[in-house]
Amino acid sequence: MTSIPQYKRVLLKVSGEALMGKRDYGLDTETVNTIAADVRDVIAMGVQVCLVIGGGNIFRGIAGAAAGMDRAQADYMGMLATVMNALGMQSALEKMGVPTRVQSAISMESVCEPYIRRRAERHMEKGRVVIFAAGTGNPFFTTDTAAALRATEMKCDAMLKGTQVDGVYSADPRKDQNAQRYEELTYLDVLARDLNVMDAAAISLSRENKLPILVFNIRAPGAFAAVMRGEGLFTRIIEN
Repeated sequence: MTSIPQYKRVLLKVSGEALMGKRDYGLDTETVNTIAADVRDVIAMGVQVCLVIGGGNIFRGIAGAAAGMDRAQADYMGMLATVMNALGMQSALEKMGVPTRVQSAISMESVCEPYIRRRAERHMEKGRVVIFAAGTGNPFFTTDTAAALRATEMKCDAMLKGTQVDGVYSADPRKDQNAQRYEELTYLDVLARDLNVMDAAAISLSRENKLPILVFNIRAPGAFAAVMRGEGLFTRIIEN
């Protein structure tokens, strides 16, 4: 293994649920700080990093729709939840000395920048972490799809999906002891086997743009940097 990072520019997708730690709702400060420290360590390796954070720890649009809310309205509420998470991560990163910008797909200039592709690229070139909030700005699209879209727009070398397990399994390993772990999969494998990694739109967009997806355990301290070095446990999703 080498200590040289395998990629120069990456997007890290973190679910809102990953920020809860052991809580049932909201942000766990210790967990947020741990993830922020991992991002700081990867930045120190010379890697340009941007993030997309989900909002499921506060509000999930699809859950609101299932409870009888208008789906579009519920999705907009979910987008606002991602902005809250982005600001929380920004605060944690900047306390660690990492310059950060939040860009939102929904205009709210009092708290963050609007999403402007070329400005975001410039921030990354200057070593700033850019956190993309409010998904794509449109209902009916998940933050997974937003992550694949932003990673493609930013010309990232890879997209990393931080989950609560160390890769992609045939079933949830926390519930099924016989679940098989995969070292490598193709985009079509994920779609054909209905592996619940990211939604179909995100997988299809990644496939179309030949964007590798690396799935790893975001809760393991140092795992992000290890994956950047090609070490540790993770699943790589690529085209044959």
